[in-house]
Amino acid sequence: MVDKARGFRGRRSKLFRYAKNAIMKAQYWAYRDRKTRKRMFGKLWNQRINAAARANGLTFSRFREGLKAAGILLDRKVLADLAIHDEAAFKSLVAKALTALQAKKGVTLTKAA
Repeated sequence: MVDKARGFRGRRSKLFRYAKNAIMKAQYWAYRDRKTRKRMFGKLWNQRINAAARANGLTFSRFREGLKAAGILLDRKVLADLAIHDEAAFKSLVAKALTALQAKKGVTLTKAA
């Protein structure tokens, strides 16, 4: 038990009672923050995709709808990476999403940019 508290300072690493409490709290925070990290990265990816899509004349939701209609199955992590590091590939995805949206019945869009 005290081995897990090796890097802690003071009595939190030396005395069993305090080390036990410190370890329990650290494990609780680690579990909680693993979930938080996933949530934060998801938000970041959405923001990056939205910014790149808006720069190319679409909103995030219309862009995702167009990708789904075109049958392009890429997750948010890959799309965000493309938006930042490979703008040409992202523009081609936007173009495919636009054509797929226009092919759907009842959806008319004009490219703003």
